[in-house]
Amino acid sequence: MNEVEFGRLLTDHRPALHRYCARMTGSTIDGEDVVQDVLIRALKAHAAGAAVENHAAWLFRVAHNVCLDFLRMRSRRNHLELTEQLQIEERATAPEVMSYSFRTFLRLPELQRAAVILKDVLGHSTDEIAAIAGCSAAAAKSALQRGRAALRTLADNLEDAHVPPMSEDERRRLHEFVTMFRAGNFDAVRRMLADDVRLDLVARLELRGRDKIEPYFARYAEAPHWRFSAGAIDGRLVMLVFDMRQASEKPSHYVEVAWRDRRIAFIRDSLFTPYAMEAAKWLQLG
Repeated sequence: MNEVEFGRLLTDHRPALHRYCARMTGSTIDGEDVVQDVLIRALKAHAAGAAVENHAAWLFRVAHNVCLDFLRMRSRRNHLELTEQLQIEERATAPEVMSYSFRTFLRLPELQRAAVILKDVLGHSTDEIAAIAGCSAAAAKSALQRGRAALRTLADNLEDAHVPPMSEDERRRLHEFVTMFRAGNFDAVRRMLADDVRLDLVARLELRGRDKIEPYFARYAEAPHWRFSAGAIDGRLVMLVFDMRQASEKPSHYVEVAWRDRRIAFIRDSLFTPYAMEAAKWLQLG
């Protein structure tokens, strides 16, 4: 498989990889970070001549391991505790599973979480789950049954949406950013950019530097159908973007902004990845 074909393979699998990683990490934003790490590792392995028979299974194996690494690092930082639910109830159907929030998935033990996502969200067989997760087929089957039961219990009894802790300065910056977008005052936004600002227009392009990023705002300036609101996704502060052409009250995508010394240092825009909003828990903050 040449580089062009391999690049096309990664593009085709990116939505499914995000569906897996977002549910494994409990966050659409963290899931995107993990997916990007997976793609980097895959590209390096391909360039090094890795022999792969089943590229799809291999990609999900890489994604599984990267997710586990990410969770272990986050656990050490935040002392996160995952609660195991052992009662076995009736099977959850795939449409139900797709509606459960990312943070609900996060409350499952890792193997149960992986088994439910791979089977009920992505359609893998029990044998494929075992190969990806590095366990026996019997263990994969047991984890699937237990995970399905626990997921239904958690989804019925827990509320995932919450306002993230924020300082007055963080709240002010977010509302200022949203206000400038609402007013179409993109010149003011440009003046706030750091010289080495980075833009991640997810799954489309990455740019660095004020001069290269400035034209990005023209897309929003020329499109009057967008509505903007301060908000949160999976407990992270973001600008929510609503498409007024659609009947849905759900945001079409989000824009995350990071600041450094009162300058915008990083922008992540999920405009081209609508699947990122599938099960994300979001809140408007005004």
